Order: sequence, then structure tokens, then C-alpha cells
Amino acid sequence: MRAVSLHPDVLAVTSAVLHVNCVIVRGGVGDESAGVAGAGVVGAEAGGETFVIDSPVLPDELDALAPLLEQAQFAPPGGLLATHGDWDHLLGRLAFPDAALGCAESTAERLERSPGEAQRELRAFDEDLMITRPRPLALGSLQALPVPGRCEIGELELELHAADGHTLDGMAIWIPWARVLVAGDYLSTIEIPALNAGDTVAAYLATLERLRPLVAASEHVVPGHGPVTDSSRALAVLEEDVAYLRALAAKGLEAELPTGRDRAGQRQLHQRNAAAL
Repeated sequence: MRAVSLHPDVLAVTSAVLHVNCVIVRGGVGDESAGVAGAGVVGAEAGGETFVIDSPVLPDELDALAPLLEQAQFAPPGGLLATHGDWDHLLGRLAFPDAALGCAESTAERLERSPGEAQRELRAFDEDLMITRPRPLALGSLQALPVPGRCEIGELELELHAADGHTLDGMAIWIPWARVLVAGDYLSTIEIPALNAGDTVAAYLATLERLRPLVAASEHVVPGHGPVTDSSRALAVLEEDVAYLRALAAKGLEAELPTGRDRAGQRQLHQRNAAAL
């Protein structure tokens, strides 16, 4: 597991498997402009409230989150947020079983429609890699958040933006005072766009256009999987993804993959995308 500071109020934690990113954000007492001008003074001096967005994957990584928060002088999490309902983004409850889990209304509906799906997929993953966990995943009651909308953290606010296309559910999270975009499973430099659970090229393209102004305004973009990027690199990935999706809709299997992402595993994903059209 690798942890880096993106801002005095924002940590990014990357799992050793699947390159899954978890973002820890702290919001304190004060206004948004103080958070920008004070370079983290809001969270650092006032204590503030902490949220954990998405999750690493391995048991020892999850166990390390609480000590990491303490070392960084972040408060224990007041809540968890999941960008969408794929199992590898829902494991925060294993690290913080008493914390409330918030997600988009669309994600809450997805999880309620398919109870136990995330747990079954996690068990299958663990069996393949012979991973043993101290307890099963229990999502508990979910806090369904209206999206688009805002979520208070301390006296600051996170912005929640609809992000369907990869799946039928989901949200991206904008941390305005830190200029960090938590994009969910979008804008990855290591993965091509993936159409899952019946979603469409049109929905994916709409999400990319919805994210474009946030990407342009960002200092850091955190994809669900892969390296954290800056605004210019993320905008380039966005354009590559738009080009790929348009070619996929027009040419199907004959569409070219984005440069640097034409690997065996991504070609298999491309075949699934073409079959889903």
C-alpha cells in the first residue's frame, strides 16, 4: 500500500492489488476560501471531520488505515463514502465497521436490488488469491445521498456529481478547497473505459462531459484504479476515452484502443465492451 498527501486535508492511498485508490479527506471549521488560502490550516488547526472515500483491498491495508489517520493527525472517520457499488470500493466497512456508509441514491438502489452481490464477488476474489479476512463484509444500513448534491464535512462541503456509464450507478466527488477530483472508475491511465451492468456508451460519454470542467479546475484527479494525475494529463485521458468510445460505437470490435492501454487484459475488456453494444 502506498499513501501520499495531495493536500494538507487530502491523502490518497493506493492498494497493492488492482491499483485501487482510497481517498481520505478532512474538512474543518471555516469557509472554503480559508481552506484554499490557508493550505490546510482549516483541517489541521480546527480538528475537523474525516471521511474515507472508497477503500484499499488487502486485509493488512485496511488494518493500516486507522494508524495512518492517527499518524497524519486526522480524526477517526465520521463516515465512509463509496463512489459506486462495485465490491472493491465498498471495503471501508471492514476497516471502520461502526462508520456510516454513504453512497449515491443510484448505488443504494443497486445494492438493495442485488443483496449479497458485493460479498459474493469479494469471496470469489479472496478464494482466487487465497486471502483470509478476520470477518465478512457487512454493509449495514446505507445513507443514500442525492446526486447531484452536496455533502457536509465539518463546515465545508463536498460536491457530488452523477457518474454513470461504467455502471448504472455512481458519483464523482469534488473536494473544492483542495481542488481534488475523486473520479470513481473513470479517467484511468491504465484501464480503458468499461461498460458494465448494462450501461451505455452514451451514458459514459455524458459523464465524461460532466466531469470535464472539474478536471480542468483540478490540481489532482484520483481515478478508481491507477496513478493519480494532474489536470493536463487527466484531460488528455478524457479525450482519449471520448475518442475510444465514439470509435467503439461506430466500429465495435474494430475500434482502436487508447495509446499505452493496448495490453492483453484491456483487449479482453474491449471485446466485452463490443459484445455489450
